[in-house]
Amino acid sequence: MATTVTSKGQVTIPKAIRDLLGIEPGSAVDFRIDKTGQVVVERSEGMRPPSRFEKFRGIAGPGPSTDELMAMLRGED
Repeated sequence: MATTVTSKGQVTIPKAIRDLLGIEPGSAVDFRIDKTGQVVVERSEGMRPPSRFEKFRGIAGPGPSTDELMAMLRGED
């Protein structure tokens, strides 16, 4: 599959390759050169820095119901 390089050095990864690698918008990819000198494109795994908020995920509990929130907003007891 051939593709064209833009003036900014960008290329479009063909859809068949994106589907095969599971690349979606926002996905990170790695470029590397293998032992034979071929350029290999791989989907990056674990390359994203950890979220500052990950340690807080799931600790808040269920919270008030919609009816309870509405009563609080209305000032009802």
